[in-house]
Amino acid sequence: MTSRERVERALAHGEPDRTPIFEYVLQPPVADYFLGHRYADGEHWNELVDEKGWAEALRQRAGDIVQLAKALGHDLVYVPPVRPPVKGAEPPPPPLPVFNDPVEELEWRVARAEENFTPPPDEYYLIYTLLRQEMERAEVDLPIVAPAYAHGVWTDVALMQVMALAPELAHRHFALATRRAMLLIGKYVALGIEMIGVGGDFAGNRGPLISPAAYRRFIVPEVRKLSQRIHEDKRRAVNASDGDLWPVIDDFLTGCEVDGYLEIEMRAGMDLAELKKRFGSRITFFGNMDCSNELSTGTVDEVKRLVKECLQKGMGNGGHIFCCNNAITGSVPVKNYLAIGEAYREFFGLAPKI
Repeated sequence: MTSRERVERALAHGEPDRTPIFEYVLQPPVADYFLGHRYADGEHWNELVDEKGWAEALRQRAGDIVQLAKALGHDLVYVPPVRPPVKGAEPPPPPLPVFNDPVEELEWRVARAEENFTPPPDEYYLIYTLLRQEMERAEVDLPIVAPAYAHGVWTDVALMQVMALAPELAHRHFALATRRAMLLIGKYVALGIEMIGVGGDFAGNRGPLISPAAYRRFIVPEVRKLSQRIHEDKRRAVNASDGDLWPVIDDFLTGCEVDGYLEIEMRAGMDLAELKKRFGSRITFFGNMDCSNELSTGTVDEVKRLVKECLQKGMGNGGHIFCCNNAITGSVPVKNYLAIGEAYREFFGLAPKI
């Protein structure tokens, strides 16, 4: 099977020749190791833009993404848009008002966002055109996941308070978030992007940061609108949030009408085997290799054991794409990341990479 066929079969809940594999976010210095040079992202990005200019640095990023996917045997790529730098000297932002009331604060934020609402410039999406060019040059055809995350509440204390104190204002906030995400989705569809991430962080290791009732009232209807828009053009919607989602898992998956679940956090109790048991005929699960514990601090043997356990839990009726639950940062030793690919190849009886 080609990578595209493998991913499509998994998404359609058929049986691919092997579980598709990719990485959600791979950052320096691990990415640098596989490229043999500074990755055009993360901590190196601003340096490269200063050295080469934004357009040339962006072209290098597209090439680096494809080179990494080829080197690691990945079947798809996750790629966010890249905002171009502001031309000329950017004026300093005005000082923020001091608020003593969360309703007053969110009213100001929403009014300001509504007044200044403008779509991103076309250059924001240039990375996808360059990426297609680099794929053609490298003779690979990889499906793309792109983010339209807009409905998270992580660390936004004022917003969480307003959900209880002024519900209509909270609805305005989330409706504006939907409007912004719809613009992204329209662009992604026009660019032929196959999978679109929706949702956003709203939970921690001990459960959602808002009540299940608040999640159903404010967020589920808005994310569902995005899923329905995505489905109109035969694309797939992938809901994303880390944390313990068991109290709202039915709402998060079936209520939001999504096709997939990304950022599945094993250490928060989101067990892939149980997820597959309950939703395996409808939902594709992206994950759920933990990147913060064993992958960062464990031995190579421990990493390989967890990779094989994850692959085993995801087997049956398609519906599984292997990746880590969040970003691969400098906390992950290269030897441990190499162990992921080694274990994957051992599991499926593939020849070792040279």
